[in-house]
Amino acid sequence: MSDRLEARFAELRAAGRGGFVAYVMAGDPDPATSAELLTRLPAAGADVIELGMVFSDPMADGPAVQAAGQRALAAGMTLRQTLAMVRDFRKHDDATPIVLMGYYNPIYSYGVEAFIADALAAGVDGVIVVDLPPEEDEELCLPALDAGLHFVRLATPTTDAKRLPAVLNHASGFLYYVSIAGITGTKSAKSGAIDAAVDRLRAATDLPIAVGFGIKTPEQAAQVARVADAAVVGSALVETVRTHLDESGRAGDGLIDAVLDQVRGLAEGVRAAREEVEA
Repeated sequence: MSDRLEARFAELRAAGRGGFVAYVMAGDPDPATSAELLTRLPAAGADVIELGMVFSDPMADGPAVQAAGQRALAAGMTLRQTLAMVRDFRKHDDATPIVLMGYYNPIYSYGVEAFIADALAAGVDGVIVVDLPPEEDEELCLPALDAGLHFVRLATPTTDAKRLPAVLNHASGFLYYVSIAGITGTKSAKSGAIDAAVDRLRAATDLPIAVGFGIKTPEQAAQVARVADAAVVGSALVETVRTHLDESGRAGDGLIDAVLDQVRGLAEGVRAAREEVEA
């Protein structure tokens, strides 16, 4: 099993803080800009990177991530190019975990066996596949685990005590708690509800717990990082990409710096979260 995720969460525990997980869409707004942004995310404070795999029908994504995917598709991005981006990233960073997030259709079209082999060769640490429930583990989850690729599972506010054991059965790397019932980037969960959910999940698993969906500000990220192992931000970052496109839809001069400044602010909020509690 790839150990970058295990090592990173161990480092975070040793440091007594939560982690910051940054989501960006591969190829948004174009492959070159996306590759540079990916390269610079760790120095800006991303402890783990979720890299979106483009797909034409992203059912769980809100308007911001859907638009990011459409921009990437229009720029010619493919799953094969996404793996190439990771491979280039690994030439200078062999420590920051990268998890691919998306849908099964592109992987199925690529070929499961070929995808797993190529993902591992590129330096991918895990996958989050939104539309593959535990009942379909033989499709991708079990082959991925057998090969050493983490399969990160999603839990939601509607994952009750009866369903949770099935969700956790083959989960690895970390557990991603979707803090709202709905699509990405549309609303935010109350901190009390997140606290209770994390407590419930901790009683059922030893996996690190990352919380995402609806986190937009450093303050919200800090609230999550006080109780969870990591806070995930995605829609807010890809929305910053959108607001820094020029009139023709191309990357503006300040796009990368704007996103990285946002990442720094979110990461600082996460890093200070538990210090504030102790103080």
